[in-house]
Amino acid sequence: MKNAVVTIKDVAKATGVSPSTVSRVIADNPRISPDTKKKVRKVMKDLGYHPNVNARNLVAKSTKAIGVVLPSSADKSLQNPFFPEVLRGIGSITHQLQYSMTLSSGGTESEIFTEVERMVYGSYVDGIILLYSRVNDRIVNFLREKDFPFVIVGKPYDHLNEITHVDNDNFTAGKDITSCLIQQGHERIAFIGGSRDLFVTMDREAGYEAALKEAGIAADKAYRIHTEFLKSGGREAVEQLLSLKVRPTGIVVTDDLMSLGVLSTLEELGVDVPADISLVSFNNVYLSEITSPSLTTVDIQIYQLGAQSAKALIEKTQTKDEPAKRIIIPHQIVHRDSVATSNGAGT
Repeated sequence: MKNAVVTIKDVAKATGVSPSTVSRVIADNPRISPDTKKKVRKVMKDLGYHPNVNARNLVAKSTKAIGVVLPSSADKSLQNPFFPEVLRGIGSITHQLQYSMTLSSGGTESEIFTEVERMVYGSYVDGIILLYSRVNDRIVNFLREKDFPFVIVGKPYDHLNEITHVDNDNFTAGKDITSCLIQQGHERIAFIGGSRDLFVTMDREAGYEAALKEAGIAADKAYRIHTEFLKSGGREAVEQLLSLKVRPTGIVVTDDLMSLGVLSTLEELGVDVPADISLVSFNNVYLSEITSPSLTTVDIQIYQLGAQSAKALIEKTQTKDEPAKRIIIPHQIVHRDSVATSNGAGT
């Protein structure tokens, strides 16, 4: 039996139930008793029976798969611990609900767009999660035009009430983490953010500005730098800030991976954190705790961002008229060793 293809009829014969009952067990029909399900599933396992997913999907008009789109090529995105963690959250739900996940792997924006077209036109997935939100995004426009189920991790550029999205309150988070530095006496506070066309950067920067304004601190344009969410981006930003006539005493970095670049560059240049410059960050990835000094950062609950986006998407794929939702994941500040009281000295 192990070498032959095991069919539903074989399972039915071995359990003494009808083939239609076996089919209902496979579909997890609530009308079948738990005892019968247990008995049939045991026989399926013993015989090495695997349901023909494609045949079932054809009947159900579902692929039981979701697509996940990264903001840039997979090899670059996955260098940032945010993405493996958000994928872990998505995977927890897809595993639980027996869905599979297809990850975009294109190297350029046009390659990623072509992959999304293929997913949609080829009916490879039931819906798509976008792990970013940017201004006037071609993929969002395409998915809306095709009326294809999708969810954004982040805040949509427009049609806010029509697009299901899972996000943090990044404005408040930006304000809260900047206030941490202000409360320690810092007034010359720099901001290092990602690309200006990403909403997460815009909202966190707006929060930073609001905290400065509330404290009566003038915002200095020279203290604001935008770069990639990579370690190398943090390195370039520091070199720029340290070349200023009056250096900042505190820095808000919008991503922990960039903060590692900031930290290592400051160390190389003989600048002590936090004695000379205090540093605060975002995301609370595992690296923020083990680096030296450990980072004061905003815990945005990355795993939950992923899990809730997968739940919301699967609900949308299963219920066509599911209303759009705005799901806000709470944040909290994790205080560690990268912040000290400012002595107000300038260099």
